[in-house]
Amino acid sequence: MKIVTAEQMQELDRKAIETFRIPGILLMENAGRGATETILASFPDLQKKRAVIIAGKGNNGGDGFVIARHLMNRGIPVKVILLTDPKSLRGDAETNHYILHRMKGEIIPVPSAKDYQKIKRDVEKADLLIDAIFGTGLDAEVRGYYREVIDHLNTLHKPIVAIDIPSGLNANTGKPLGAAIRATLTITFGLPKVGLLASPGSDYVGTLKVIDIGIPKNLVEEEKIQSHLIEEEDIRPFLSSPRRPDTHKGDYGHLLVIAGSVGKTGAAAMVCDAALRMGAGLVTLAIPKSLNPIMEMKLTEVMTEPLPETPKQTLSMRAFNSILRLCENKKAVVIGPGLGTFKETQSLILKLIKTIGLPIIIDADGLNALATQPKSLPVSNRSLILTPHPGEMARLVRSTVKDVQENRIGICKNFSQSSHAFLVLKGYRTLIVTPKGEVYINPTGNSGLATGGTGDVLSGMIGGLVCQGFDILPSLQAAVYLHGVAGDEVARELGEKSLVATDLIRKIPALLKRYENR
Repeated sequence: MKIVTAEQMQELDRKAIETFRIPGILLMENAGRGATETILASFPDLQKKRAVIIAGKGNNGGDGFVIARHLMNRGIPVKVILLTDPKSLRGDAETNHYILHRMKGEIIPVPSAKDYQKIKRDVEKADLLIDAIFGTGLDAEVRGYYREVIDHLNTLHKPIVAIDIPSGLNANTGKPLGAAIRATLTITFGLPKVGLLASPGSDYVGTLKVIDIGIPKNLVEEEKIQSHLIEEEDIRPFLSSPRRPDTHKGDYGHLLVIAGSVGKTGAAAMVCDAALRMGAGLVTLAIPKSLNPIMEMKLTEVMTEPLPETPKQTLSMRAFNSILRLCENKKAVVIGPGLGTFKETQSLILKLIKTIGLPIIIDADGLNALATQPKSLPVSNRSLILTPHPGEMARLVRSTVKDVQENRIGICKNFSQSSHAFLVLKGYRTLIVTPKGEVYINPTGNSGLATGGTGDVLSGMIGGLVCQGFDILPSLQAAVYLHGVAGDEVARELGEKSLVATDLIRKIPALLKRYENR
């Protein structure tokens, strides 16, 4: 599903009205009616409850008037608190206010903080609050009276349904503009907005529902929209093809994993196990020679290659030629997990990344090595996949974690396009960014994944797909989505706090089987 900025959605609305001659009031009607149906489905006992709609003066308030009308027609008691003088209403919002007024709907104009104090009790008695104050066009900080109202609504701890976007939230960045509604349910129109899915905006959204308001499909397809939400239907065709009976292990690729150092053998093991569980035909692990006996005991199906090491039991530069020979007949490489930050090992990592021409998944200490360079990616390989967490991303771009988290999409797009690398920025709502500037947001996963080793598992999952010859982008989409689904299923079974990385590997076979059977 495509994801839009506020400006892109406004352009779609404009073209629908001007090019396709769809009346704007019809789009508003579709939005309000669709929102009403979603509200009734989400709160089935609303007939016995009191609903209060808090409406602003723009089109978001107009949506609120339509919702009020449809709730009235269903026999549901509803009251509209209008935070402006009705005379200030314009266009379709004014028309829908007029219709509701003629229907004798209860509309209480509350144009000032003093007036709001008089009706505060009406708001506090409501069983359901519907936020129709500000829409996606808001770009200035919420101050004064409107901020007081938003702050008051948030203190009531009542269910709040936000119409199109929680009022006060920036639709492009997800940052609150001074103050923002914390919604239980957000009903957005046409397409999801970037700010609803990006952190911290997603914390304000609650459950997100998308309503079709009648924007022509071909109009959406023609628009140059580069952001997408990964959905199950995107990965299902990729994973559902059964294997041919006349194949052998070589047909499913050979992955080379360069990982591990003293104290960090678990990272190497999890990468290898995850890759095999994703269907890789063969996996070979390049490991410091003193650690090989440990890995021989840890791993049954994985081949190991003991290599020259430093006094710190990390891979030595003397391993370079051996690793290049290991790359022969391999289809992809994972490098970095648990390799350590010893200077000689970091130099080896950089030399390998510059030399190897295969698809390379770079994680953990591989990223730390890149971050030491004056230029982030001094390589010509166009099949590089970087999988940083926010701290690693901050080091790559010489910034702070705070800056990265506040502009995840923008920073990732700039880095990916300038470096010609695919980027997977891990964290809540993991991002996949391509060198073409395409952005894919993953909706799966939970805070239980914030534990050591889950990134190693993801690197192995990606490597396991890429080594089978699948294109990089669908491999990333499938691996990231399934990684999150595995985390969600483990959390349902064990709780988020008890989740550990190997739980995810345990889930992979059943997930792949589930999609293969669909």
